[in-house]
Order: sequence, then C-alpha cells, then structure tokens
Amino acid sequence: MKLIKKSILLLALAGGTFLSGGKAYAQQTLVDVRVDSAAILIGEQTVLHLTVTADKDKAVQLVIPRDTLMAGVEVLEIPKADSTLIENDRLLIEQDLLVTSFDSSLYLLPPFMVIDGADTVYSNQVALKVSTVPVNADKPEEFYDIKNVWKPPFVLADYYPWIFGVLLTLFLICVVAYVIKRMRNRQSILPFKKPEPKLPPHEQAIKELDEIKQQKLWQQGRSKEYYTLITDTLRRYIVDRFGINAMEMTSAEILDIIRKQHEADSVYENLKQILNLSDFVKFAKMNPLPDENDLSMVNAYLFINQTKIEEVATPEVAETEEKTTETNDSNITKE
Repeated sequence: MKLIKKSILLLALAGGTFLSGGKAYAQQTLVDVRVDSAAILIGEQTVLHLTVTADKDKAVQLVIPRDTLMAGVEVLEIPKADSTLIENDRLLIEQDLLVTSFDSSLYLLPPFMVIDGADTVYSNQVALKVSTVPVNADKPEEFYDIKNVWKPPFVLADYYPWIFGVLLTLFLICVVAYVIKRMRNRQSILPFKKPEPKLPPHEQAIKELDEIKQQKLWQQGRSKEYYTLITDTLRRYIVDRFGINAMEMTSAEILDIIRKQHEADSVYENLKQILNLSDFVKFAKMNPLPDENDLSMVNAYLFINQTKIEEVATPEVAETEEKTTETNDSNITKE
C-alpha cells in the first residue's frame, strides 16, 4: 500500500514538472477585460481595463476601436498603454478605455482582439447596464420645470475696473473745471504757488519798455513790431493808471481823453508824437528815421514818469518796518 502511494506521488510530481516545463516554453498570450462599474446611468462614464500578458519577444498588437465599441457604447478617451516586464520573461500590457452611453440598455460588449504573431487571441466579454434616471410617475409633484440660468454671485473685485474708470473720469472732469475756473479768474493753476506780487502800473510799464529797448527791433528793420509793442505798453499803462479802456480805442480817442487829464498836460504832446507816428508806421508803412525811433522811446519813458502815482507807505507799514529793523539790530547785538 505504501508502495502504491509513493508511485502515485512520483507520478504527480513528474506530471507537475512536465506541465510547468511546458508552460515555460510554450506559454500562451492571455487577454482579460474588466469594467470599473457594470451599471451606470445615461451619460455617466466608466473605465474598461484591458490586460494582455505575452512573451516579451512576441510582437503583440492590440486592436481597439477608436469611436465606438458597439452601437450605443461610445469611446471617449484611450490613454497611452502601460507595459511592465514581469517574471518568466513575460510582458504585461495594461490599456484603459473611457466609455459612455446615452441609450438605456443591457450591452454585452464584444471581445477585444489581440494579434499575437500569426495567432489571434480574444478577450472575455463583459456586460454593461445603462439605466435611465429613475422617475416616480405616481408623484407628479416631484417634477419641476427647467430652472432659469443662475446669475453669477456678486463679487466686488469684478467691478473694480468700472469703479476705477468712473472715479478717474470724475477726477479728470474736476481737474478740467478747476483749471478753466482759475484761468478765467487769471489765477495761478497751482493753488500752493505763491502769486508774484503785482507791480505798480508805472513800474510794469517801465519794465516792458526796457525789454523792448533791449530787443533793438527798429535796428533790425522791424519798425512796425517796435511801435506796436510801445503803444500796447502805453495803452495798458493808461488802462491801469487812468481807468480808461484804451485797448479798445483809437489813437484819437485816447488823445482826446488824455487832454482832459490835468496831470498829463505837460506830456500830452509827447504821447501824441508816439501815437501819431505809430499809426503812420503800422497803417501807412512809413519807415521812421533813427532819431524819430529814439525820440518815441524817450517820450514813452517821459509820459510814464510824469504821470505815475508814487505809493506812500502808511503809518502802520512804517511802524512795522521800524519794529522789524529794531529786532534785527538786537539780534545782531546778541550775536
């Protein structure tokens, strides 16, 4: 009895050795398919996992549909296959497929085909059940109408460009209005800029005559410009000194009014010489002699100096200046 058991054990070992040896030298290509979820709703997605095991030296080709597996089942994505070398010089190829369906039914997916040299190997088949969204027809109150499109939530940051644009526009409008107002009032545009003290009329006129004299206009043949500047200076002086709108008057009108001013009796003829000669130069294109040009400038100075009003310091101003002087003297003494 013991001998029979030993013989059976030896035969079993021999058979196992034979089978394992045959598997090592004549191994077949294996193809397996499994699905993540065998039951989905319409429009949902699931993944098919295709596994191929073959000898590493064999040229294995996977035949995979690109668009549809079968009528009703669509292929959405086919990622790149992953290959791994395993034991016994075998190659494991893993390929995933993302599929979906928009028709409710029970689908028996066709087997995948793998070309192994001259042989063709097929995978197992898997089932995929696609169901519609469950609806309880006995409770119509659970059915709702299509909802309106939701408005995006209010986010203040989305309106920053509009807010900035409105504020910038208002700022520019205020700046333009401010500049126009200051210019109309003949004020400095910069409020913090200290305005220059206005000179007395005679000082301003003398200053302008000095500038005209330095330009040497008539020496350059620009007699018309020379007399225009002189008469404009005198007209502005007359406006400030006598309160006459001389800028809008003719020479005859100005002379007629100045004749009635007693403080201008001594220089009336001087002003008449300048205005009459200026009209000849500007309107008759007369070219005066050099002596006449010099005389016009001298008469302009004389008219201003003879009719100017000297500013007299008030007692308060004099007292303030005296105190300032005493303070400065005391500071110098202390030092």
